[in-house]
Amino acid sequence: MKTESQPMTQPRAQGEARKAAPAQPADLPPQAPVAVLPQPEPSSASTVEALQEELRGLQDRHLRLAADFDNFKKRTAQETEIRSAAKKEVFILELLPVLDSLDRALAGDGAVSRDQLYVGVEMISHQLLHLLSRHDIQPDDCLGRAFDSHRHEAVGIGWDAAQPSQAVLQVCRRGWLKGKEVLRPAQVIVNDLDQSKGQSSNSQYCSHHD
Repeated sequence: MKTESQPMTQPRAQGEARKAAPAQPADLPPQAPVAVLPQPEPSSASTVEALQEELRGLQDRHLRLAADFDNFKKRTAQETEIRSAAKKEVFILELLPVLDSLDRALAGDGAVSRDQLYVGVEMISHQLLHLLSRHDIQPDDCLGRAFDSHRHEAVGIGWDAAQPSQAVLQVCRRGWLKGKEVLRPAQVIVNDLDQSKGQSSNSQYCSHHD
């Protein structure tokens, strides 16, 4: 009887041993190897000194560049001033012959007639206009043209049915242009057809305005 009961005890012990063993999951991923980063070596005294020397060199270079740029600005401003003064001197030298012509016209002993004096002054005016034209300075011939608030200064209004509305009827003071820029706006009388006929006298206004 004892001999038959022993084989049943051994399998039971093995089953209990299998239950006590921890289960190993079969779907765990393999662990990646841990990378060991190299540790930076401590900076030596020579490396720190080299970096400081490089920094001092960069600072010196920055100061030199700043000084060179400041000298360049001063030199450019001085050269611009010299060129401007030279242009003014050239213009004055070109203007002197016009003044000489005016002096000759005024030096007459009274024997010059009114018509001759007028012709002489007209020649001087043409001479001066030619000089200004060489310097790209032109009068603004706006008589009869449309009023432009950017180029003209309205000093009065008139009425002329033969002219379109807002046309320049009279120029009281000539305007001047430097290329496409306005040096001085023209003072003008502007046509206003909305007002009553004959309400204002533009010729009297201009003669009293100047």
